[in-house]
Amino acid sequence: MIIRKSPTELDKMRKAGRIVAGTIERVVSAVAPGMTTLDLDRVAESFIHDEGATPSFKGYGGRGQPPFTGTICASVNDQIVHGIPSAERRLAPGDVVSLDFGAIWEGFHADSAVTVFVGGEAPSHDAARLVRVTQEALSAAIDTIRPGGRLSDIGHAIEAAADAAGLGVVREYGGHGIGRKLHEDPFIQNWGPPGRGPEMRPGLVIAVEPMLTLGGDETMALADGWTVVTADGSLSAHFEHTIAVTDDGHEILTIGG
Repeated sequence: MIIRKSPTELDKMRKAGRIVAGTIERVVSAVAPGMTTLDLDRVAESFIHDEGATPSFKGYGGRGQPPFTGTICASVNDQIVHGIPSAERRLAPGDVVSLDFGAIWEGFHADSAVTVFVGGEAPSHDAARLVRVTQEALSAAIDTIRPGGRLSDIGHAIEAAADAAGLGVVREYGGHGIGRKLHEDPFIQNWGPPGRGPEMRPGLVIAVEPMLTLGGDETMALADGWTVVTADGSLSAHFEHTIAVTDDGHEILTIGG
């Protein structure tokens, strides 16, 4: 069931979104060779708690998965999403790192992700293209969000951006509704034809998150029950924003300000 949010609920989600944006800023500035993904996780958890919020991901579990142990997801190189922060995963120059963040403010979630390069070594041409196009795919998808649009317009925009650049689209995972729960209806796939699915209406809040690869679209889940990698070992990138449908378009909730 799709749950549209009231103005009061949207205000709470805006606050959660600003906290997420602030967390991203601090963690990205800490990314450097030699840091572990657990080091980055501690930066995020400290900031979220200092803001009076609660991490969305820590302790999250479902569908037989063990509780997630991190505040953020930190996925490196061929890891697509849900990488568990670890003291053993030390960042190296040129690594491609997807960082996914969530925070709860007064019972409401916001969710956002970025992909960055670890300094000390210039990224390859293909890696730079992957990250740039994935971010462009998110922007193209957000541009489709407006009253009267259809949910499949979002996935179509993402797939079109990927196809134009010769990149793979992860099909098993996608965006989602968000509010009192981190994952609500509807599921938003990152591919497919436009003009299908439920109509977008004011008060709908969704997390849109393209995941693209330099290879194919097949994925594998690791034995930890969480980390998802590309089946062919190719690099992947992931960007995400939480967006509300408004009377005259949309509002990105996970930006600073």
